[in-house]
Amino acid sequence: MEKKPVPRISILGFVLLFTCSNLFIEEINAQNWLNGHATFYGVNQDPSTFGGACGYDNPYHAGFGVHTTALSSALFRNGQACGACYRVRCNRQLDRRWCLPHGAVTVTATNFCPPNNHGGWCDAPRQHFDMSMPAFLRIARQGNEGIVPILYTRVTCRRKGGVRFTLKGQANFNMVMISNVGGSGDIKSVSIRGSGTKIWLPMHRNWGVNWQSRNDLRTQTLSFRLTLVDGKTMEFINVVPSSWKFGQTFASRRQFY
Repeated sequence: MEKKPVPRISILGFVLLFTCSNLFIEEINAQNWLNGHATFYGVNQDPSTFGGACGYDNPYHAGFGVHTTALSSALFRNGQACGACYRVRCNRQLDRRWCLPHGAVTVTATNFCPPNNHGGWCDAPRQHFDMSMPAFLRIARQGNEGIVPILYTRVTCRRKGGVRFTLKGQANFNMVMISNVGGSGDIKSVSIRGSGTKIWLPMHRNWGVNWQSRNDLRTQTLSFRLTLVDGKTMEFINVVPSSWKFGQTFASRRQFY
């Protein structure tokens, strides 16, 4: 009996099949994908204005780029979510017209989408992302009504360089803006220690990513202890020299992963 030739798959075909299979496996194995909706704000807006309710002076320079988002009150957690990262996919099962094929983007929470208490998209309990336009256009086509269904999940924040500390405030009111935080990205607690105090002093969230202490630590070298929402803790010893001035930013060499 004549043997039929066995079909052969090209190397390119194998690579494509392997890649698609991996994407499929990644999709079905993904945990905690939740339903929500997304809009966009800031058409042609300067990225430096996206800091909003989290208090980042300039999210673009803070290491977050232009892919940022404001969160509805159900997600914002009174500012505790600031700095958190989310993977957002447009839900083509619900909207094939406006969702881009394979449209997905990772965004950092830098702002708050306030509720209007009249059924608005940012009213509780809605899970809503009001994204920067560059981020929104990674998942949806331009020209729609500005609202698309999404799937989202928390992901690890990948940052270049170390955690940054910006000194604000005045003599007896130290406020520190903490940015470029990797790992879960969202900070649960902060302590500060001066070279002259020797003990860790708890700081309190003033608003967003700004933490305050009422201790006069001028002329002291400063260290910080950060605990993220996921429980990871890291100490940044002597990250700020004793010659620091209000308004200066100091980058550490350490980072959460």
